[in-house]
Amino acid sequence: MTATRIEEDLLGPREIPADAYWGVHTLRATENFQISATTINDVPEMIRGIVMVKKAAALANKELLVLPADIADAIVAACDLILEEGRCMDQFPVDVYQGGAGTSTNMNANEVIANLALEVAGFEKGRYDLINPNDHVNKSQSTNDAYPSGFRVGILIALEELYTAIQLLSESFAAKGEEFAHVLKMGRTQLQDAVPMSLGQEFRSYASNIAEELRRIDNAEHLLAEVNLGATAVGTGLNAPPGYAELAASTLAEVSGFAISSAQDLVEATYDNGAYVATHSALKRLATKLSKICNDLRLLSSGPRAGLKEINLPELQAGSSIMPAKVNPVIPEVVSQVCFNVIGNDMTVTMASEAGQLELNVMEPALAQAMFDSIKLLVNACDALRTKCVDGITANEERCRDYVMNSIGIVTYLVPFIGHHNGDRVGRACAVSGRSVREVVLEMGLMTEEEVDRVLSAENFLNPTYSGRRYEEGERVLPEPGADAEPETDGAPEDAPAGEPVDAPEEAPVEGPEDGPGEERA
Repeated sequence: MTATRIEEDLLGPREIPADAYWGVHTLRATENFQISATTINDVPEMIRGIVMVKKAAALANKELLVLPADIADAIVAACDLILEEGRCMDQFPVDVYQGGAGTSTNMNANEVIANLALEVAGFEKGRYDLINPNDHVNKSQSTNDAYPSGFRVGILIALEELYTAIQLLSESFAAKGEEFAHVLKMGRTQLQDAVPMSLGQEFRSYASNIAEELRRIDNAEHLLAEVNLGATAVGTGLNAPPGYAELAASTLAEVSGFAISSAQDLVEATYDNGAYVATHSALKRLATKLSKICNDLRLLSSGPRAGLKEINLPELQAGSSIMPAKVNPVIPEVVSQVCFNVIGNDMTVTMASEAGQLELNVMEPALAQAMFDSIKLLVNACDALRTKCVDGITANEERCRDYVMNSIGIVTYLVPFIGHHNGDRVGRACAVSGRSVREVVLEMGLMTEEEVDRVLSAENFLNPTYSGRRYEEGERVLPEPGADAEPETDGAPEDAPAGEPVDAPEEAPVEGPEDGPGEERA
């Protein structure tokens, strides 16, 4: 039979497993909140955050002479065993979803630290007459300031890992940008041909797009570093000694290594969740960007015969139970799914933040679940996208170049020489006949072969130079009011109504796919 000990709370005595570091409050919480498959054990950052708060509180209480030195030292030693050696990290069985504004998590931590401190001091677990979870570990605190302060430190710990993951992913995209700098490809807007660019520019843009989020995380960390520790129940500091809030916050900064500061208004800070809303909005923004980039990777690698196939993604697994030889872009697919989850979590954070009443927001456990979930998902997604996808991407250079040289979009490069209207004429003729821009421009006599080849060169596509007219400073081109002026036709015949399409000249007939030589399409 399993050995037990008896602990008693407001509702009466209960048997607790003798080897458990948690106690009666934790037991009742595990019975009451059987909601999800995730417990605080699965969120080590939250455990570390709240243990750091308990250590800082014990040190501040000792310095202010409101906690006996030997008890404070035992509590600090217990906290260090958890933080430095990982002791008792499996002793937090409370569900992440819980009523009570986080009281169950706070009491879980109080009980574990009290029993570990008793062990350090040479006493049996449960001797709360010597070191008490409430009177000593929770000294000068309430769940309403200890829990959110620990939550914030936990988020700061988690964001450090996300910061690194984003940085590495951005660097991976940047490396591909350098590798593909010479690869000419067609840029596309609205899924239609636009103008040429390099594949390297496309990948460098992904690097920049992701790197921008590092600044957002820096901003979020600044908001999260302001804590309400010392506010106790409603922000008035009840049952905390004078000077405790400032001392506890500065001590928490030393313990955690973060730039923790005490909130200017502890009443406001006890109910306000604005920092969480701002932080998770940054996570949503990152998720939106990641999913967009993954959409691009899937499009650019589509095929292999009937799609764009400008790039190759690493082949990771067979893609179909019915279609042989099919390989799917599974990593971009799973990353997008993660991003959808994060975007959904943002609604949870918003609603939970709004749902507070008066001096407290009791919905912080839902906030904690959503935020830790989003950060962990994004860390894993960034790492998977980098190591299993981006690092192994290769380019199909010839296919990329063929798309450019056969595109009608390159006529845009000729606009400074032939005008926009003639560009329309060339583009329409190319679309009807299937012929190249170069061929049609030469047949229409709009430019010489040397001029066309210079403008439509790979070098000019990759490094375009301004070819338009430059005016003298102060040069005037408008006629005096009332003076007759010849209207510019932009290459259109004089008898063509403004805005009407113009057929190709008779001396340069456009041949369609079904026309014979010399036959003009109707």
